[in-house]
Amino acid sequence: MIEDIFIRDLGVISEAKLNFHPGLTVLTGETGAGKTMVLTALGLLLGARADSGMIRAGSPQAILEGNWKLNSNNPAIQKAEEAGALVEDGELLLVRTVGNDSRSKAVIGGRSAPVGLLNELAEHLVVVHGQSDQIRLKSPVAQRVALDRFAGGKHQELLAVYLESFNSWRSAKAQLDEVLKSDSTRAAQIEELTESLELLAKLAIKPNEDVELADLAKRLTHTEDLRTSVGLAHEALLSDAFDGVDAVGLVGKARKAIENAASHDSSLEPTAAKLSEVIENLNDVAVELASYLSSLESESSMSLDEIQSRRSEIRSALRRFGPTIEDLLEYEKSSSHRLLDLDSSTERVEELTTRVADLESRAKGFAKEISESRKIAAKQLGERVTSELVALAMSGSKLHVEIEPTETLSATGLDNVSFLLESYAGAEPRPIGKGASGGELSRIMLALEVILAESDSAPTFIFDEVDAGVGGAAAIEVGRRLAKLAKNAQVIVVTHLAQVAAFADQHLAIIKTSDAMFTASDVLVLDQSAKAEELARMLSGLSDSETAQSAALELLELAKNS
Repeated sequence: MIEDIFIRDLGVISEAKLNFHPGLTVLTGETGAGKTMVLTALGLLLGARADSGMIRAGSPQAILEGNWKLNSNNPAIQKAEEAGALVEDGELLLVRTVGNDSRSKAVIGGRSAPVGLLNELAEHLVVVHGQSDQIRLKSPVAQRVALDRFAGGKHQELLAVYLESFNSWRSAKAQLDEVLKSDSTRAAQIEELTESLELLAKLAIKPNEDVELADLAKRLTHTEDLRTSVGLAHEALLSDAFDGVDAVGLVGKARKAIENAASHDSSLEPTAAKLSEVIENLNDVAVELASYLSSLESESSMSLDEIQSRRSEIRSALRRFGPTIEDLLEYEKSSSHRLLDLDSSTERVEELTTRVADLESRAKGFAKEISESRKIAAKQLGERVTSELVALAMSGSKLHVEIEPTETLSATGLDNVSFLLESYAGAEPRPIGKGASGGELSRIMLALEVILAESDSAPTFIFDEVDAGVGGAAAIEVGRRLAKLAKNAQVIVVTHLAQVAAFADQHLAIIKTSDAMFTASDVLVLDQSAKAEELARMLSGLSDSETAQSAALELLELAKNS
C-alpha cells in the first residue's frame, strides 16, 4: 500500500505531504484546487510521461516522493532489487524529479534508475481506474482484456500457453509460405545461390589465405636478392672454403688465446666462457641461415605466376562476396542455409506442411479451451454487473457479454468479445456506449470497474471520478461498494460526491488559497467535524448551512451503519 507521498512545486501545489491509511481514502476539493495534481504526482511516481508545464510557475523543478509498504512476495521488490535498489522490511521509496527542460530523473530505493523501470513497477503497486478507462472499455479489444482479467489466474496461464503455441504455428507457417513462393522468384534465387556456392566451393578459399599468398609472392619476387644476401651472411659467419676467414673461426682463435692466458690467470676464465657462448650463438645463426637458403629452393609448389593468378581470383571473389575473407566465408554459410529454405523439393514442402498442420491443430485446441473458459466467465461477469446495476438505480438493465467465434486464429484465440447493454427488460441489447445516457454509462462502467478490481492483485486501487454522472441513491451505492472493496485493499478515490465521501475511512481535502499574486493548495486531514463541513459544502456549496450540515451528518451516520 501507499504510505505517503510528498509533492513540491507541482501545478498549484507548492508543498504538501499526504499520508494514506489502509481502507478507503477520499480526496475532495473545489474545482481547480489540485485534486488532479495529486493523481498527476502519483502518475509521475509510476512512470507517467512528464513535461515542464506541470511545474509550478517560477520553480526550477517539481519533486515527487512516494513511500510504499509491500508484502515480501510482491514482484515489485524483486524488480527493484535487481536494479540495485535498497528495500528494507518491504519499504520501497520512489523519487521523481521533473526539470524546466522536461527532463526527469528517477530514484528507486536510493539508487538512480531509468524512468521506464517505474512503469514496470507500477503494475505491481497500483491499479488506476479513471474516466479514460471508461472510454477504453467501449472498444472490443479492451472488453476482451477485461473479460480475460475477470476470468482469473488459471485462464491467464492458459492464455500464455496458447500464445506460445500460436507463435510457433505462425513461425512455421511463414517458413512454408516462403518455400511456396512463386516458382519463378524462388527458382531465380536458387539459381543465383547455387552458382555462387559452386564458385566458392571451386575456389575453396581458406581463412587468411590472401595475406599468406601476398607474403609468399613478395618473397618469390625477390628470391635472388634474398639468396645473395643470406648467402653472404652465412659465408661471413661460417665459410665453406678450406682457408676462408669467418666469424666463427676468428672468435674461436680469440677463445683459444684467452684459454691459454687463463692457465696463468684464472680471472680470464669467465671471458673464455663468454667467447664459447658467442661461438655457439654464431653457429646457431649460421644453421638458421642455411635452413632459410634451403627453403628458398622449395618455397612453394606454385610458381610466382600461379600465385598471382590465385590472388587475382581471390580478389575477384572478395569484391563480390567480401570485403574480407571472413565475410566471404560467412556469406557461404548463410547462403547454404538460405538455399535449404528455398529448396522446393516435395519432401521439404510435405515436411513443413505437416508441421504447420500439427501446430495449428495444437493451437486450436488451446484456443477452444480459452473459448470455453471465456463463456463461463462471460456468464458470471454479466450476472455480477447486472446485480450491481440493480443497486445503482438501473433496475431492469442487463449486461450481456457475448463470445462470437472466428474462423482464423489470432494472438488472443478464436473469439471476438463484446459487451452489450439491455437497457430495460425486453429491449434489444446494444453495444455499450450506444444505448445509455452519460450517467447510466458511468454507472455501468463503475460496476465493471469495481468487479474487475476484485480480480486485480495490486495492493492499491485508485478511482479517478468514476462516479461522474451519478447521484442520489445510486451515489450512496457507489460509496458502499467502494467501501466494501476497501475492506481487502487500499482504495483511494477522487470524488465530487458527498454520498461517496461519507464512506471514507480517511478524508483528505485539497484547499486552495489565492490572491492577486499567489495561488497555492494544501492538503488537510479532516476529523469528523471537518468532514461534516466538507460534505455540507459538497452537497450545497455552503459548508455552514445548517440544512446541509444536517444532511451531511445523516450521510455519515448512514455510511457508519452500512
